[in-house]
Amino acid sequence: MQFLHVDITIYVFFFLSQARGPKKHLKRLNAPKAWMLDKLGGVYAPRPSTGPHKLRESLPIIIFLRNRLKYALTNGEGKKITMQRLIKVDGKVRTDPNYPAGFMDVITIEKTGEFFRLIYDVKGRFTIHRITAEEAKYKLCKVKRVQTGPKGIPFLVTHDGRTIRYPDPVIKVNDTIHLDIATGKILDSIRFDSGNN
Repeated sequence: MQFLHVDITIYVFFFLSQARGPKKHLKRLNAPKAWMLDKLGGVYAPRPSTGPHKLRESLPIIIFLRNRLKYALTNGEGKKITMQRLIKVDGKVRTDPNYPAGFMDVITIEKTGEFFRLIYDVKGRFTIHRITAEEAKYKLCKVKRVQTGPKGIPFLVTHDGRTIRYPDPVIKVNDTIHLDIATGKILDSIRFDSGNN
């Protein structure tokens, strides 16, 4: 009987100690310094959802609306703005307030006619960079991988998780591509070389 009790204990411990999916919390002090959150603004910070950019290389839409643009005073107000389908990231409506916008992403607020591109300042923090409607039609992406897929189809993967098939053969890893956001087509490429701007 004693052995049976031990077996049940091990069985229960084994199944109760398993993971329960992704973490949904982020303590404010553990948030990236690039977000520039104040220490005394609460215990928690918005944790970015899973998406095209890494957690520490992204900025949730809610922080952009609330802390940078001051369009919302609270998390709830920011959520109401996103749920009204007013915010677009790279031309697609994003209703998740924790959606991770990252480097070179174009954020569009059609109701106010504003366009922003997320770029870093000299200290590695995200800044508000307003752009024109013409500039909002494209973005620059860094090439992370160039490979050949099934049936010999070449493709490349960019820093924001895009997979583009049949790229120009001259494009190599670390090069920059000039991408049309609406069509997803490559307009131009810039070699990763000394002296290139």
